[in-house]
Amino acid sequence: MIRWLAGLIGLSLVATQACAADPVTIGIGYLGVAGTRSTLSLVEQPAENDGVAGAKIAIEDNNTTGKFLNQRFTLEERRIKESEDPVQAATALAEHNSFIITDLPADALVKVADALRDRGTLLFNAGAIDERLREADCRANVIHTAPTRSMLADALGQYLVWKQWKRWLLVVGSHDEDKLFADALRRTATRFGAKIVQERTFEDKGGARRTDSGVTLIQRQMPVFTQQAPAYDVLVAADESEVFGAYLPYRTWDPRPVAGSAGLVPRSWDAAQDQWGAIQMQNRFIKLNSRRMTALDMQVWTAVRMIGEATSRTNSGDVKKVTDFIKGPDFSIAAFKGTRLTVRDWNLQLRQPILLVDGRMVVSVSPQEGFLHQVSELDTLGYDRPESKCKLK
Repeated sequence: MIRWLAGLIGLSLVATQACAADPVTIGIGYLGVAGTRSTLSLVEQPAENDGVAGAKIAIEDNNTTGKFLNQRFTLEERRIKESEDPVQAATALAEHNSFIITDLPADALVKVADALRDRGTLLFNAGAIDERLREADCRANVIHTAPTRSMLADALGQYLVWKQWKRWLLVVGSHDEDKLFADALRRTATRFGAKIVQERTFEDKGGARRTDSGVTLIQRQMPVFTQQAPAYDVLVAADESEVFGAYLPYRTWDPRPVAGSAGLVPRSWDAAQDQWGAIQMQNRFIKLNSRRMTALDMQVWTAVRMIGEATSRTNSGDVKKVTDFIKGPDFSIAAFKGTRLTVRDWNLQLRQPILLVDGRMVVSVSPQEGFLHQVSELDTLGYDRPESKCKLK
């Protein structure tokens, strides 16, 4: 009897050791563009590890839970130059990773999604805010943790309307992305009852952004550019290309607040966010990276954590099971925003509150009080189901 019990215990120990030694490995790839784009403000220059730093801390979080479920998460990073083929890079990542987090331009992301469709690889768009990726160019194998331009514009517009700042002077940059944000702002104004009293275009004529005489020139230029405008409550800037927006606050002809691409800015995350347990996340991130967490970091972190949450809930690393669960009605993820986030099943966009920040503090969080919805108040931000033209394929 004793010998039998000893044998049984021995077999149990062997099985336990075998289980512990052979965890299920869930490979996650990260595909981004090499290099960083300079910003007007020296204090907001993006770090080289912007985005991927969020992935690394999320991998740690996933593995903390995964060790109890015999799951192990790995991260493989790949950054490509503009001249490189994103499809080739994504295909190489897909050899060992069933999930890929992307920070790519819209055109590149569509090509990658189509190329990997038959492989069953699940992509997470953590960087591109283009509306078309959730509308005409939506794909069934791409989940979006980055908000859309319409979500950002609606979040800002709700607050401005709540403040009764309904008369907007819209200043638009001359680049394509500026015009897309302006389109979103026009839609927002119509949707929530604001009025754009006038539009002005700021032409990018090139040249050095920082010179010894720059402050003097800007101080003279911006008041002249904004004078003789019809009566307005707030100047709303569409300047994603970072040409002029940061020069507007405190330099307009009329003493008015600035919002949009400068002043009061809508973001998915900010280093000033300190509510709903965010301090714990912010402190961990600073300790690991010696810098503050950006919106891209958080969007990537959320994508990796969505994979971790789904694999733990399904107790499986199978990409189809994980994908079906994330797209299903039982999935949600906590992300330090005061509510659990879910996925819109019609275009695979992650519902999320949007922070309104001024560079030092979180001024407000949208959706705002009084903006109601029959399903989720988060669906007051961006294109709702009846408006969507997405046909997942």
